[in-house]
Amino acid sequence: MRLPNGFGSVYKLSGNRRKPWAARKTTGWTFDEEKQKSYPVYEFIGYYETRKEAMIALVEYNKDPYDLHHNTITFAEVFEKWSELHFPKVSESNIKGYKASFRTCAKLHDMKFVEIKLDHLQQVVDESGKNTPTLKKMKIMFGLMYDYAVMHEIVTADKRDMVRYVDITKAGNPNAYNRKPFSRKQVDMVWKVKDSNTYYSVVLMLIYTGVRISELLDLKKEDVHLDERWFYVRESKTESGIREVPIAEKVVQFFQYWINRDCEYLICTPDDKHFLYRNYYDSYWTPLMEQLKLQHRPHDTRHTCVSLLTEAGVDERIIKKIVGHKGQGVTETVYTHIELPFKLEAINKI
Repeated sequence: MRLPNGFGSVYKLSGNRRKPWAARKTTGWTFDEEKQKSYPVYEFIGYYETRKEAMIALVEYNKDPYDLHHNTITFAEVFEKWSELHFPKVSESNIKGYKASFRTCAKLHDMKFVEIKLDHLQQVVDESGKNTPTLKKMKIMFGLMYDYAVMHEIVTADKRDMVRYVDITKAGNPNAYNRKPFSRKQVDMVWKVKDSNTYYSVVLMLIYTGVRISELLDLKKEDVHLDERWFYVRESKTESGIREVPIAEKVVQFFQYWINRDCEYLICTPDDKHFLYRNYYDSYWTPLMEQLKLQHRPHDTRHTCVSLLTEAGVDERIIKKIVGHKGQGVTETVYTHIELPFKLEAINKI
């Protein structure tokens, strides 16, 4: 018997299968520009042992297709449907955050949404190795997805409540290096080998300025005032990171070297191009640390600067102004040129 147009179809799959009968329905069409031909897009309802079971499923699907599909819709499908509605309402940075969170949830992608339990969500969080801000974004995404799922009757309202019990307090990658400063002995090691590779100078510049690696790699020469021994961080992760940074006498020679290079940015690649962080970290920082048999990451230089300034007895407020730490009051984030002599005096103590 021929089924009505648009009703769907039942057919038998080839090979020796336990459930050889498939039921499907055409949900749309896609056009292949190269072949100039249209092809149907199918919604597979399921696989069955007999033709009768497949036909019953197809009939039930046509009675109420949403109920039947809601029992099989996956986490990835819910994310896709939710994001189609939600993404047009939020910023590009939020969209990137949600997409990153979704990628971290790879274990959930093919799971039926109705079968996901709190333990599944918690396992993703525990094994993610992400920090607290990232996990907060992920938990928000879970909540919004479950709001969507409740609204569209994919799950019941009590399923939405379980998201609040997802624990994100154990954030961080257990395999990551402990962030600790370079010891005095390790700093001396870098000084001893500085002439063996130009890029050891960058390590020392980071240590004696306390800037983030992104701040140094994105620093343009126009913002470096070598005669007055300071440079201006124009872009930073935080508002307090926008600041005047003093240049210690010990590293003036390195700033002078890089200023003489033919590049818009202060620090550049061997062919005088702007550095991308990944390129710098993989091709320069990591090999240099391996040569010295040290396990440090660029951010450790920032901790080193703070540690050295503290050991030298520099006032905590001046340290904050030099490195641009969070937690400063409104008046402390307004950096003025009057403060520069105090910063220079402090940085030259280390």
